[in-house]
Amino acid sequence: MKIGFCGTMSVGKTTLVKELKKLKEFKDYECRTERSKHLMSLGIPLNTDSTLKGQTVFLSERSAELMQENIITDRTVLDVMAFAQCSKSMNYIEKDNFTQLAADLLHEYDYIFYVSPEGVEIENNGVRETDAEYRDLIDFTIKMFLNRYNHRIKYIHTIEGSIEERIASVREALNP
Repeated sequence: MKIGFCGTMSVGKTTLVKELKKLKEFKDYECRTERSKHLMSLGIPLNTDSTLKGQTVFLSERSAELMQENIITDRTVLDVMAFAQCSKSMNYIEKDNFTQLAADLLHEYDYIFYVSPEGVEIENNGVRETDAEYRDLIDFTIKMFLNRYNHRIKYIHTIEGSIEERIASVREALNP
């Protein structure tokens, strides 16, 4: 099964994936967390400065994850699409072509969980953008793409609340 968590920065996706990995029902899953720090160290521009080449690297990582049998990721193709769409360094044609290519991968996920930013403060990890307006723009764009491409996604579920409530929501969605 391929499970992805999408959402704007600093909403707890990585924390949630790390907590799920500790649970017995996910012991056979590969858990992947975003490697922004590593990619930034390679000189790949992030956030509003991201370029077509940079977003292609991020999409490549998400594509590689989708080649795994049992995978849980803290970012999805939707996230990459949103960051590309909000890039100030990419032109309209690059954004449109990139989005169309990336959207073709959405059907690969068995479950996509949208993680709401409601009630979650932005934390500075030295990599992610801490601008609240940019965070809201990414969130809006992810939700826009969820609506636009929901026909390509097998299962979408919104989760929010404490880490315990989020874990309970994931368990309930996977084992109704």
